[in-house]
Amino acid sequence: MDTLGVVELSSIAAGAELADGMVKVADVELVRAATLCSGRFIIYVAGDREAVETSVNFARAGQKRLTGSFVISHVSPLLTAALKKSEPALRGEALGVVESRFVSIGINAADIAVKKSEVRLLKFVAGQGITGKSFFVLGGDVAAVREAVEAASESLGDKLVEAVVIPNPAEAMARALTGGVR
Repeated sequence: MDTLGVVELSSIAAGAELADGMVKVADVELVRAATLCSGRFIIYVAGDREAVETSVNFARAGQKRLTGSFVISHVSPLLTAALKKSEPALRGEALGVVESRFVSIGINAADIAVKKSEVRLLKFVAGQGITGKSFFVLGGDVAAVREAVEAASESLGDKLVEAVVIPNPAEAMARALTGGVR
């Protein structure tokens, strides 16, 4: 997957209809089309850049329920892996937690973070059970995690809820955030 398109809507019904149109208008893979808390809907499409841009531009054209959309080229493999499954933290590594008001912009911020610094993207949580917000957890040495968290925070602007760096997390806390420690 070279390019990822992310579209977020404030309506489940409009999202279902839009996802159908997005895959019909361009040769893209529908990676995810799902409900989020607070009655929102998220759509991920993947493929080559031109096809993904066509699909996302279709979504942007006249869709009143759109709350966010992004096209991420040369998407980091760390991001695509984290969207599928969490990674355990390593003993002694610093953790960064970045929380966003929306899923779509949170995905973009996570991609920016892992491209900015030598960190691992351990977990990405998209909307369900957290009132439609998103958060992600980064791991690495303290300086790298700080740099990545700062880059993500800057990209989020007023959509940032909170961002923290935990330099030496307790093992129980690392396990709680990422699902494991190794």
